[in-house]
Amino acid sequence: MNMEKSKAPVFTLWIVAIIVGVALYKQFDFDAMQFKNTALAIVYMAVFTFSVYVLIKNRKKKTDG
Repeated sequence: MNMEKSKAPVFTLWIVAIIVGVALYKQFDFDAMQFKNTALAIVYMAVFTFSVYVLIKNRKKKTDG
């Protein structure tokens, strides 16, 4: 039962990281080398960074213990 509870947030964070990462990629204008909407890109980057940080932290916890 405890294992199922710990899998749900990890799966959710993977989905969030993928969706936000794709949205961040679509927001970037490669010709001008800048984001189309800078404020939105900052929010996307913060959420993406947080979700990847938590996923890496969770992965390290699993391998250590």
